[in-house]
Amino acid sequence: MIAHIVLFRPRADLSESGRVELASAFETAIQAIPSIRGARIGTRVLHGRPYEALMSSHYPYAAVLEFDDLAGLKAYLEHPAHERLGSTFFGAFEEALMYDFDMQEGTAGLAAALVSER
Repeated sequence: MIAHIVLFRPRADLSESGRVELASAFETAIQAIPSIRGARIGTRVLHGRPYEALMSSHYPYAAVLEFDDLAGLKAYLEHPAHERLGSTFFGAFEEALMYDFDMQEGTAGLAAALVSER
């Protein structure tokens, strides 16, 4: 499974209509792009752990999209609904991180990651 992970902080001056437009573009992409197998968006949880203070930047939102394979991710990235989402997103955020990961379940994923790093 390929995970497309986006951490982001919207611009402080992003209007309510800008936030609605971003949410609408995200919803349209989820509904229109068949290669998306799962989509989640959420807010950061702060609960007083020491590692929270070690983070150099605060990203209050995360989006995680799941695809069967790299071809599915590429189909998503090239889809017209993603183009709308991307242009809306890039106009709305102050700072963001975007990463793609090849994910595997449990200990098999851990073993594969450690072996591939050698």
